[in-house]
Amino acid sequence: MSNFMYLFRGGDENFKKLSQEEKQAHMQVWGEWMGGLKEKGKLLDGLPLSEDGKVVHKRGELVTNGPHAEGAEVVGGYLIVSANDIDEAVEMSKGCPIFDYDGAYVEVREIMSMDTH
Repeated sequence: MSNFMYLFRGGDENFKKLSQEEKQAHMQVWGEWMGGLKEKGKLLDGLPLSEDGKVVHKRGELVTNGPHAEGAEVVGGYLIVSANDIDEAVEMSKGCPIFDYDGAYVEVREIMSMDTH
């Protein structure tokens, strides 16, 4: 078993356009999907990320407000899941509600240990 990170990119602009009721309904779909992963022992951690942040450059000599990536490049949140291999991690990601939004996607990355990196 290995751990994988899902980075959720895009969809934020479309989500903001929803009514409060639509947002709540969509978040319920997220809760159900994540709950299913948790019941299977696959979900280890995960949370949405704030839009606000700082970008640190040059060992802290330059700190700017950010991130200022374009819509589909913004990382809106993450999950850490456990899977046998990247193929299983990809398969589990296919049920993600982020795909309800055009252009949104999930980046699947294996979390390496410092010993094997």
